[in-house]
Amino acid sequence: MSAHVLVINSGSSSIKYRLIDPVSGAIAARGLIERIGETGGRIAHVNGGAETVRETEIADHRAGMALAYEMFTEVGPDLSAAEVAAVGHRIVHGGRRFHAPTVLTDEVIAEIERLSVLAPLHNPPNLVGVAAAREKFPDVPHVAVFDTGFFHDLPEAAATYAIDAELAERHGVRRYGFHGTSHDYVSARAAEVLGRDRAEANVIVLHLGNGASASAVRGGRAVETSMGMTPLEGLVMGTRGGDIDPGVLMHLERSAGMDVAALDDLLNHRSGLQGMTGGNDFRTLTERAEAGDEAARHAYQVYVHRLRKYIGAYTAVLGRLDALVFTAGVGENAAGLRADVVAGLEVFGLAIDPERNGSAERGERYISPAGATPAVLVIPTDEELAIARDAWALL
Repeated sequence: MSAHVLVINSGSSSIKYRLIDPVSGAIAARGLIERIGETGGRIAHVNGGAETVRETEIADHRAGMALAYEMFTEVGPDLSAAEVAAVGHRIVHGGRRFHAPTVLTDEVIAEIERLSVLAPLHNPPNLVGVAAAREKFPDVPHVAVFDTGFFHDLPEAAATYAIDAELAERHGVRRYGFHGTSHDYVSARAAEVLGRDRAEANVIVLHLGNGASASAVRGGRAVETSMGMTPLEGLVMGTRGGDIDPGVLMHLERSAGMDVAALDDLLNHRSGLQGMTGGNDFRTLTERAEAGDEAARHAYQVYVHRLRKYIGAYTAVLGRLDALVFTAGVGENAAGLRADVVAGLEVFGLAIDPERNGSAERGERYISPAGATPAVLVIPTDEELAIARDAWALL
């Protein structure tokens, strides 16, 4: 068996893992652990063409990682025989220090842990994946690939918050952006699908999952992104509300007596779809909305409105738009959402072909009418392949 990279993408409520040949891109095994710490937990492990699904409550991310290793042992392939040459880890926040792929040493891990204050939903579970993998593979390199990396070179006009400059510099206050591995991969693939050199393609990418973000990419370089210093800013998400007037927080501190911890909990855990409807799963939201649930219907409208606003703003930033791209779990699978988001944006030349959009096809595809400009595309993200290749290239 040729050398492989084991990729661990330990997210806020799920863990994706994949055993990949980084040269050919061939997948030896992959898995998805969902709804960690929630009801309805499950793992789906694929070895070759066979999928094994187990439904079980998964208390936390450490339990999730233990379950993944159990599946490798019980179902295969055997990790001890897989020639794991490196383990690649998705790390959400690298701060100002980390933006390129980096070998994980004790010092680097300590710094990533310190940066958890900027990404409290993400860096801690990322590090659980790191700890579990280092225990399992103590003698191979572990490489961090940072979500913030693609946005490291944002134009200063886009990265700067208009607050006291000295204070911002001292405390690292700036727009960092997130989901960078996905935005980088998808925007590059979009250029290829369009048949253009990446340096000549202007693309808006909508990464829509439990976390959601938008980016404007001009000629392969990110020039805007919706998430900011932390993953709280921007679009409506599963448990995060995105854009909010900071004065709301001061008002709640004064009128509701909420301290910093309570406000942090509100913004990270009790906002977004969760805050508006009591649930953060987009599939459940659409089912409830279609059944006439008014709270779900209202939340759906807020979600769509925010997306449309960002598309308009980013089209203006780019000046010329070649493609609007939907990706990630919601973006790739919610045909109705895609249609609702694009409806009414004809002023930008955007349109959806109902037949293409409603197709059962799940690969890279056009969902706009033939010959339409800009194109509207669905491009499945592949963060794990990108992480594997980044780790392999570093080593």
